[in-house]
Amino acid sequence: MFFVPLGVKSKSPELTDDELKSSLPKIIRTCCAFGNELKLIALPFIKFTDITSYDQIGSHRYLGNDSEMNGIIYTKHGGFIDIAHMRDVADWTAFLYKLIKKTQTEKNQFFEMKLGHEGGAKKLVLRLPKNLTDDDAIRLAGKIAYDLSVWHEIATWYGNSYLPLIKERYSAFSVEDAYSNLLGAHVGMEAIRSDLPYNEAVTMSISQKLKELVPARSIEETENAMNSVKNLWWTNEAYIPSGKVLLKREFVVYGDSLYPRLLPDMLNFKGNGLPIISNTALNQNLDDYYDLKINLNYKFPYKRIFLNLNHESEGSPERTITQRDFQTLINEGTSKNRKKYPVDIYQFD
Repeated sequence: MFFVPLGVKSKSPELTDDELKSSLPKIIRTCCAFGNELKLIALPFIKFTDITSYDQIGSHRYLGNDSEMNGIIYTKHGGFIDIAHMRDVADWTAFLYKLIKKTQTEKNQFFEMKLGHEGGAKKLVLRLPKNLTDDDAIRLAGKIAYDLSVWHEIATWYGNSYLPLIKERYSAFSVEDAYSNLLGAHVGMEAIRSDLPYNEAVTMSISQKLKELVPARSIEETENAMNSVKNLWWTNEAYIPSGKVLLKREFVVYGDSLYPRLLPDMLNFKGNGLPIISNTALNQNLDDYYDLKINLNYKFPYKRIFLNLNHESEGSPERTITQRDFQTLINEGTSKNRKKYPVDIYQFD
């Protein structure tokens, strides 16, 4: 359980200049499907479950390793937590912090990096003020990492996928995604502030945060929790990758705080809220310091969504959006799919 390897002290992973000049690192962790004994459309006789327990979760490895033993675990005060999602966003936060600090060290206030393709070509543009403190650099890294996780949900909801021929819409905006992702940003920020080696710091942070959320004591307890919302939040009557596997989705991803979705008999208790990272210590909007620019592909009805919003008034190329437009795309996406997915896929009350 959470074996912690010894190592050299470091505030975040040691990354070479070449690694920092390349795109955002690719994560090898696979996303966990929400549900229990789910069936694949091509192999209906095979059932699988992505559930783990607190005692089985391994120590953290930057960019992932099978020894991490990732999966979904239910917690009393945090709902369902996807451990792989949490680790991914923590690692993005660490990488982005190193990138921000390198940009500052080179006395550059402006920096651009291509981030590959997902729903269109992605690019990160940094505009760092000269007086950006180390603490605000950590906050900025966590904010960008969380926005990247939100973009993944948006892109897959509109029909984009990392892998060809494999539709990922079935898992977009899953009930546990946003809270797990934001928790990962906070884990990454906490690890960077620690004097421990990065992997050790993340391992310790994950362990502590799960304890605070009161995790299920066994795989069976999480399975029971998952089965208690069968045919309410998910169903195994539809086969993956059908978009109808999930009956509930969470589209509330921005605001002041994010709250987990707990079991139906606990809906009056919000659980442990997580502050959404949005400002510096002096309350400056972190959006002022960067843009996540995405040149949307044609899966997005750009003109229908943005034509009446005077979107190109600031000189952005046609079909290019930033993180400031994410909420607009979420609002449009939930409305667009109302007829295609007649089940209750909208945000919880």
